[in-house]
Amino acid sequence: MTDPRLAKCNALLRKNKVEFIDLKCIDLTGALHHITLPVRPKILEKMLAEGVGFDGSSYGFRKVESSDMVMIPDLGTAMMDPFREAPTLSFFANILLTDAARTPFPQDGRALAAKAESLLRATTGADASMWGPEFEFYIFTKARFDTRTSTSFYEVEHAEEFHKNAYHAANPFDVYDDFRDEACTVLGKLGVPVKYHHHECGERGQQEIETYFMDLLTAADTIVTTKYALFNLARKRDLAVTFMPKPMYQQAGSGMHLHLFLTRNGKNAFHKAGEYGNVNELGRFFIGGMLKHGPALAAFTNPSTNSYKRLVPGFEAPVALTYGMGNRASAVRIPGYVTNPQETRFEYRPPDATMNPYLCLTALLLAGIDGVVNKIDPTKEGYGPFDRNMSEDAAAAVKVLPRSLNQALDALDADHDFLMRGGLFTDGLLAQWSTVKRRETQSIATMPHPYEYKMYFNL
Repeated sequence: MTDPRLAKCNALLRKNKVEFIDLKCIDLTGALHHITLPVRPKILEKMLAEGVGFDGSSYGFRKVESSDMVMIPDLGTAMMDPFREAPTLSFFANILLTDAARTPFPQDGRALAAKAESLLRATTGADASMWGPEFEFYIFTKARFDTRTSTSFYEVEHAEEFHKNAYHAANPFDVYDDFRDEACTVLGKLGVPVKYHHHECGERGQQEIETYFMDLLTAADTIVTTKYALFNLARKRDLAVTFMPKPMYQQAGSGMHLHLFLTRNGKNAFHKAGEYGNVNELGRFFIGGMLKHGPALAAFTNPSTNSYKRLVPGFEAPVALTYGMGNRASAVRIPGYVTNPQETRFEYRPPDATMNPYLCLTALLLAGIDGVVNKIDPTKEGYGPFDRNMSEDAAAAVKVLPRSLNQALDALDADHDFLMRGGLFTDGLLAQWSTVKRRETQSIATMPHPYEYKMYFNL
């Protein structure tokens, strides 16, 4: 039977007089790639039947000697691209192998995300996981940076300079409220459900856009789409947007907090009135799994060397593997302002936007599943609950996130069985991830830093 989505997409081609089809997907580290095809008769039918070949080694997926792969459009992700001059219909792509059966590539993040939701249903009885990402980012009027054998520098210029915390600063001092308005309008047209936007704490142009809840795969796609839209909109306005976790010294870092709850029979599966934070046993076990595996998860939630310049005490950095209703230094915060039982949830605060969102969200879900299956009670394990007035003794006893990417990768080496439940993550994927990320840490470790010149050049 013909996929009804195909007829809808063909109608979009005709209605918008589309000239090009664009297929988008991210590589292993999360960088976005695309390939564009001119529209011709039956192009979507041909792409679905045959796929579009590409070099998987350039995406970090395969070795050079066996690098042929195929991508096909996910028809459910069709959207008109507002940043192309010619009318262009864009799709996220699924990655397939080139065998006769066109087997799905087992390391394709979108395929892993879909499998994770199936595993959730099989192991917990929940229908789905619902995610609400927060996007924190800086806007600069200019950004210059370079690294060569004989020079290394970065320089940013900013239109805003508050003398104190700029959280929810108002215009005219909030210079970029119109930019955020425009961004939210564009995101709405792209299907991104924006909840609100505001100025964040950073005094040199930090912003935030928060979204409503969506399933895991849609949330991961939304993270990619939102970054794409903001980068392109900034380019059009001759501005520079960055999601770097710590782009400026002694300024607030940018995270990507993830709000999360499960549903069962279409209703919130975490809610129980009268419990701490109105979160029931299922929710507590889920929290317990994420906190127990927090050090290993950091390899996916915070996978850059820059991530750990944000994850330091102060600046409301979520470094403690604890949970509570008020302490923003905790990895897990249960929002105390939620009154709607259908939105009972918790917020996992460590992640940042250098993640591969498909791998990150899938890993977090697998950690929560492990907590449910093994009944990991976060209170009995010493993870809390801790509210704002944590005693010094209690604070000294809590476990904390790794302090570097290498430490996070070491934790992943020691604790990854939970990721392999249901055959989702494989030894090959974990080994490849570790190799790529340790290469990044080695590059940083062996490269002179400008601040080292300041400290050591004249000694």
